[in-house]
Amino acid sequence: MRKNSIKNTRINGEVQRELSEIIRTEIKDPRVSGSMISVVSVEVTPDLKYCKAYISVLGGEGTAEEAIAGLKSAVGYIRRELAHRINLRNTPEISFILDQSIEYGVHMSKLIDQVVGDQSKEQDDL
Repeated sequence: MRKNSIKNTRINGEVQRELSEIIRTEIKDPRVSGSMISVVSVEVTPDLKYCKAYISVLGGEGTAEEAIAGLKSAVGYIRRELAHRINLRNTPEISFILDQSIEYGVHMSKLIDQVVGDQSKEQDDL
């Protein structure tokens, strides 16, 4: 796989910043505005035609699915706003992907804390 160039890395950062701003301030859909949404990362192809936006949603599984559905329904508006804010040759087609890595990390931290707590209780009992 090809390593990202400096230009592509800058474009990814700018698109991520603008996407999070658009989602936070411009989208009026209650499925999106009612939940805590963050853009974890963005991958724009080198030809600027496609964009994968990894989205993390704070809340339950149902909340996350509703938020992704709301974003997919507003993808045309988001793409138009992105075109107005960022001067690119092509405005990429955006696909939103639910990223559960943050939730997975929190779950693993709880499991580790639980194991450490159990071990300290066993040490106290001895």
